[in-house]
Amino acid sequence: MQQILNYINGEFRAPNGGGFLDNYNPATGSVYSQIPDSDASDVEAAVEAAKAAFPSWSALTREERSQHMLNVSKRITERLDELAEAESTDNGKPLWLAKRVDIPRASDNFKFFATAILHDSSELHDTDGKYLNYTLRQPIGVAGCISPWNLPLYLFTWKIAPALASGNTVVAKPSEVTPMTAFLLSQICNEVGFPKGVLNIVHGLGGKVGAAMTEHPDVPIISFTGGTETGKTIARTAAPMFKKLSLELGGKNPNIIFDDCDLDEALKTSLNSSFANQGQICLCGSRIYVQRGIYAEFKTKFVELVKEMKVGNPKLADVKLGAVVSKAHFDKILSYIELAKEEGGTVLCGGKEADTDMSGWFIEPTVIEGLPETCRTNQEEIFGPVVTIQPFDTEEEVLSYANGTKYGLASTIWTSNLTKAHRVAAQLHTGIVWVNCWLVRDLRTPFGGVKQSGVGREGGWEALRFFTEPKNICIPLS
Repeated sequence: MQQILNYINGEFRAPNGGGFLDNYNPATGSVYSQIPDSDASDVEAAVEAAKAAFPSWSALTREERSQHMLNVSKRITERLDELAEAESTDNGKPLWLAKRVDIPRASDNFKFFATAILHDSSELHDTDGKYLNYTLRQPIGVAGCISPWNLPLYLFTWKIAPALASGNTVVAKPSEVTPMTAFLLSQICNEVGFPKGVLNIVHGLGGKVGAAMTEHPDVPIISFTGGTETGKTIARTAAPMFKKLSLELGGKNPNIIFDDCDLDEALKTSLNSSFANQGQICLCGSRIYVQRGIYAEFKTKFVELVKEMKVGNPKLADVKLGAVVSKAHFDKILSYIELAKEEGGTVLCGGKEADTDMSGWFIEPTVIEGLPETCRTNQEEIFGPVVTIQPFDTEEEVLSYANGTKYGLASTIWTSNLTKAHRVAAQLHTGIVWVNCWLVRDLRTPFGGVKQSGVGREGGWEALRFFTEPKNICIPLS
């Protein structure tokens, strides 16, 4: 059985404590590899390596850092099939999805930030002709990057790439549930001659590895994507240490469908936004609101389409939904479906374990009707193939529904009225609004949420600014 190793100072190392954790294939429910059960001593070694590498890495020219990162991007693309296969096996997602989206995006993340730093600029202010004030943006030091299990390499590189491009060194922790592509990325770094100690990857549990990174006095900046409760724990630790924090947390995203929409397009895209990656994307639209004039027609057609979605072996090309990521998550999702029934909801389709020829953790895509806005099912993040649907009459009503949770990550509007689209979008309390589309991502744009969906923004210049400190320098002209 394969044993994954930590990657510290350009070397592959077993955990200092000698222990390993089982890594499961969600489609089969069986152990297929093992990962390091690392602890604070492994994090300490990684931080020391990153600290030692920081002076030389940050002193490189932008062109030199860019070239190192482009080498990684190119190699990810060359190993696309292998990485996609690993991602599908590790996460349970359809192979075609990993090959079409996840792995290409990981390559693009390195490429985008590698080229972005070549076009960065700083501000200069002429102060009444008497002084010049200019701004330097300088790397901070060792960045701690903690990524989730739903889009493993995609989101891992989304954090690492801007940190490295800005001149920081990195200690990174992938999710212990989906570690394989992060391990393959460490192999790629060695293959392309990436400088030792610049990127260090420590595997293990969040309560041990993530906590040690957050608590470490020599890690002044933390970027975390994951659950809101974990984000609160990180904030409680990091805030008194005055660390820079970026927290991309949960979502309970509304999908608002007005009766003047392109119904066919709204149906097709809503199907995807509800159940892509088994609903395990923080941007999925888990609350569907349909204006009453088209509610019956939309509901009927939507449920028919959902029933046609094939659930099963993630390696098959015609499978739309693979396995959910773990047994614990499988149980959590099913418990929320039972909760929805207790709260008065009617399951229109799905609602149970999927019947497949595999022994892993598969759930039928589920649509639930008839729930009040304030119930737990409509307020709490389920993060699975489960959506609720209900009618609305007016803009004011649906805005109160859409904004009525503690989350504020993303939202979607369907309408042919451009004025209405602008008006509603401006009043939604979310960091992202898609109009007549979903999950269109321009890497130059800011990404993140409000309320308990997070703090800070990732993407484009926002990410490069986060991983640097601005310094104002004032020069008298006389």
